[in-house]
Amino acid sequence: MRKVGKWFGCGRAALIVAVALVGILNSTLPNGAQSVRTALVLQLEGVIGPALSDYVVRGLGIAAQRNASLVIVQMDTPGGLDTSMRAIIRAMLVSPIPVVIYVSPSGARAASAGTYILYAAHIAAMAPGTNLGAATPVQIGDLPFPGGGEDEKAKDQDTKTKDNGGATPPASPRNPMEAKAINDASAYIRSLAELRGRNVAWAEKAVREAASLSSSAALKEDVIDIVATSMDDLIAQANGRIVSAGGNRITLDTNGLVLEQIKPDWRTQLLAVITNPNIALILMMIGIYGLIFEFLTPGSFFSGTIGAICLLVGLYALAVLPVNLAGLGLIVLGLALMAAEAFTTSFGVLGIGGAIAFVSGATILMDTDIPAFRISWPVTGGIALASLALSLIVIRLALFSRNRPVVTGSEEMARAHGEVLDWRGRRGHVLAHGERWTAMSETPLKKGQRVRVASIEGIILKVEPDQPDNS
Repeated sequence: MRKVGKWFGCGRAALIVAVALVGILNSTLPNGAQSVRTALVLQLEGVIGPALSDYVVRGLGIAAQRNASLVIVQMDTPGGLDTSMRAIIRAMLVSPIPVVIYVSPSGARAASAGTYILYAAHIAAMAPGTNLGAATPVQIGDLPFPGGGEDEKAKDQDTKTKDNGGATPPASPRNPMEAKAINDASAYIRSLAELRGRNVAWAEKAVREAASLSSSAALKEDVIDIVATSMDDLIAQANGRIVSAGGNRITLDTNGLVLEQIKPDWRTQLLAVITNPNIALILMMIGIYGLIFEFLTPGSFFSGTIGAICLLVGLYALAVLPVNLAGLGLIVLGLALMAAEAFTTSFGVLGIGGAIAFVSGATILMDTDIPAFRISWPVTGGIALASLALSLIVIRLALFSRNRPVVTGSEEMARAHGEVLDWRGRRGHVLAHGERWTAMSETPLKKGQRVRVASIEGIILKVEPDQPDNS
């Protein structure tokens, strides 16, 4: 009985110790793993396109799923595509997690599309030695920036600005397309500035006059909220600020936040590769020629499979890029003409015409002036030369085949040789090309005699005795 009581006492003591340990762990890590308060850090670096847009949007989704305390987007961009920029801004505006846009490190910029994203942030921050602005739509090309210039226009604009509540009035555009681009961009950045309580007048000036500011000037102009020398300095200055995210007013508590980097995964890297317009065009070419080779030599399935995959990937890439439909149509026409050269010999007319259409289409394919999303001339020239070379090969084979003797069909049978199997009168049977044919001849023949086919009428051969070769 004493041993039973002793073991019972030891078990009860172990149970008490285990309960105490659980209590200590719960006190140090309340709610388990959720006790660690994190701030997710995203890197928005380079030209803004479909890949970066997908990366940022999915990063904001991950932050919402993990219930992160903050999202910090470290940005350095010269601008990018309008569609990709708007996708990022839409995700930021509906995000329940506050988003801090931090233009960093020193020497970085938030130009063009980056200015819009910075204005849409819950907290806009910049490092010393950075700049933002130049948000005029690039589709305008080399046209002069409207709004500003002459003194009389400036005085009149100042008067209208006062009457318009401090906002810069729209400048007179030179054409309807310019008016659409500028007015749409101006209204968009103005709405973002009003939403976040930032300098509306300068936001519109950045669009209409391509104005730019340094980080210190941006802070004075009430364009940004914070100038921070480092990430730690940024978190410290953001502490206690009140923002509105997901329809709720949130007071930021950044004490003890753990920074967690969300790096681009394989999907983002793959999307960045295939959405390069040059890569997309090359994939389409591989796809088209893969299908052509499959049709020329059916049954291998290798070229057809590779071609179909490349063609679909190339079409997907073009679907997410700003494509000019006229340019795409010329490229498709050029490919069709070059493919037709392989099936219908035109002695170069279709091939050369297809190459011209292809080069013309590639030149105007991308509906943007952003250099990173243009088709490079070396790629265009290389593809055109490869297509022309293929057309020349087809022409050469056609010319050679034209001069070669016929080896199949009724034309070839007119010069075939055979042997008499049986003969009676003017008719009988001969063996030619391993087949038994009905034959007729004006000359009497006998079994086993060598004959030559003079002509063919239907399925009857006209034969004559084979003359020996005296050469």
